[in-house]
Amino acid sequence: MTGAAVLLLDAAGPESAALARAAADRGHQVHAATAAADGQAPAPELAGQVVTDFARPDRAAEEITAYARRRGVGAVLTANEYLTGLAALVSAELGLPGNDPHLAHAARDKAAMASVLAAAGVRVPYTRLVHDDTELTDALADPGVGFPCVIKPVDGAGSAGVTVVTSPAEAATAAETARMARGRYGDDAASILVQAYAAGDEYSVESVTQGAVTAHLAVTRKAVTGGARRVETGHSLPVRLPPATETAVHREVAAAIRAVGIRHGASHTEVVIAPDGRCTVIEIAARLGAGHIGVLLQHALGIDVFAALLDVALGRPAALAPTFHGHATVRFVTAPCAGRLTSLIGFPKPGPGVPFVRWRAPIGGPVNAAGVNADRLGAFVVTGPDAAEVEQRADLLARQILVRVAPTPPALRGPDQLNSASRSAIAP
Repeated sequence: MTGAAVLLLDAAGPESAALARAAADRGHQVHAATAAADGQAPAPELAGQVVTDFARPDRAAEEITAYARRRGVGAVLTANEYLTGLAALVSAELGLPGNDPHLAHAARDKAAMASVLAAAGVRVPYTRLVHDDTELTDALADPGVGFPCVIKPVDGAGSAGVTVVTSPAEAATAAETARMARGRYGDDAASILVQAYAAGDEYSVESVTQGAVTAHLAVTRKAVTGGARRVETGHSLPVRLPPATETAVHREVAAAIRAVGIRHGASHTEVVIAPDGRCTVIEIAARLGAGHIGVLLQHALGIDVFAALLDVALGRPAALAPTFHGHATVRFVTAPCAGRLTSLIGFPKPGPGVPFVRWRAPIGGPVNAAGVNADRLGAFVVTGPDAAEVEQRADLLARQILVRVAPTPPALRGPDQLNSASRSAIAP
């Protein structure tokens, strides 16, 4: 191995695995900070790991920093949204490229995010921070909120605990849902947010910042379920917006990136574009977009974003310019209801134009209806030179998928009353 060692905060998940591969392929030892010891040796691709408690960030920073100094770590990265603030703090302690540790909380705490973005002149939804039922009632009566509105946790990710509310009668249940969606590392979920609903089409902007200079890699169209709980069912990129709209979107996103102190690394900014072209920033995360967006960037534009993020973390010039101009889309498969997965028919196999497939749910195992992004069962990516053809092929493949589930019975129904349910994958 040559070069400085690389430290990942949380090595789990496909994005972390891709970062680890990018580092190992370039001759770097890869280390990880993990949340708990499992009694087993580190994975073969890891040179070592430090076990810490991410729920105690100050102590975790001390332990991780000490480990990093002993191991000659020259880059700190994370794909875990909950750990982006810790990554900024550790990088600052080590004198490595990273984000502003004093502002990094604003890319996680959604109340701070709304406040910081609004203060920076970024168009964001009108937001009320709510601590109890009395404040909830007051927020719902606020003319700045109105109906529909969004109730969500202050600290959450992956659409967990987010509800679109259309009347006051739905608010109490939505508030409890938000409070139940505690952060991964024991964050306090007592407070929730009530936000005005931003009507329009949903997109995200994938960006990489190096030395406070930002490159916007692509605009991604997001397909989501309707109803009270919105789950992303597909991503497609790059999207060609009208020039004036694209300029406005990039302006708002760049201001948001600066406001939350992103100086070295990826950002994933969720926006809504209204019919009149106005852009509202819903949220920003100081990480690469999940849901296989890195795979889409690679196959649509030839951008190896994982290698680029490694270079950014090491302080080296990153290759961020497209090497070709194609199109890529990912479709996610969900269950029709909660229950036991009994069969899967027609799920695509990798091949020409289908470079990536992933199935997560074992036959016979429990599944949930789509309520949060984590409920998605699998995904496949379709690529090609023409956007319309790629989308049509992805829709065709999605219609051929049949997911059968034995539903979870109500409390008063016996197991002999189970009926089989099935449906195709959700396709945008």
